[in-house]
This record gives sequence, C-alpha cells and structure tokens, in this order.
Amino acid sequence: MEWVAGKKASRIVLLDLRGISLIADYFLICSGESERQLEAIADEVLERTEQENAPPRRVEGTAESGWILMDFGSVVLHIFNLAQRDRYQLERLWSAARTVAVMP
Repeated sequence: MEWVAGKKASRIVLLDLRGISLIADYFLICSGESERQLEAIADEVLERTEQENAPPRRVEGTAESGWILMDFGSVVLHIFNLAQRDRYQLERLWSAARTVAVMP
C-alpha cells in the first residue's frame, strides 16, 4: 500500500475476498486525479514488483481509459481516476468482502 500512497494515490482500500471469490484473495483499490498520476502509480508498482521478481501476471487498461488493472494472482490492484471509481463502485459491488485497511 505504501507504493501507491507514495505516489499520492487517494481513497486506498484493501478488501479481503477470501471465501467469497475465486478471482483473487485481495483487491487493492486506489484513485488518482489525472492520467499522469495513474501512470505514475502503475509505473511505481511495476518497477517495485519487478525488482522483487514478482511482476504482475497481466496489466489491462490505460491511464487514458481511467482504469488500470494489475493482476498479481492472489492480489489485484485497481487504479482508477475519480470518475471511473465512482462509476464502478467496486467497494459496493464487493460489499461482502472484509475491509482490511483504508487510507484517505
């Protein structure tokens, strides 16, 4: 979580999906205010995970689309712009998940 927070991501939420989904064990959801910030968050996570030999299995979406998804297997990182985050409302969609951590 500190990697995304270090790039000024906001509304950071970690959801525990274990027991309610086969997609992943955790969703890490965060927001950025601009395309440039979304790219910076994604680039930082990619750089750090590659340094630790744990790069994402796949990356989908773009900063231009307002949503970048980074799939690490048991953890899926969702990086949204504010409008897309409000539109998709993953926290509400996965309301049965336990909220593990929240950072404003």
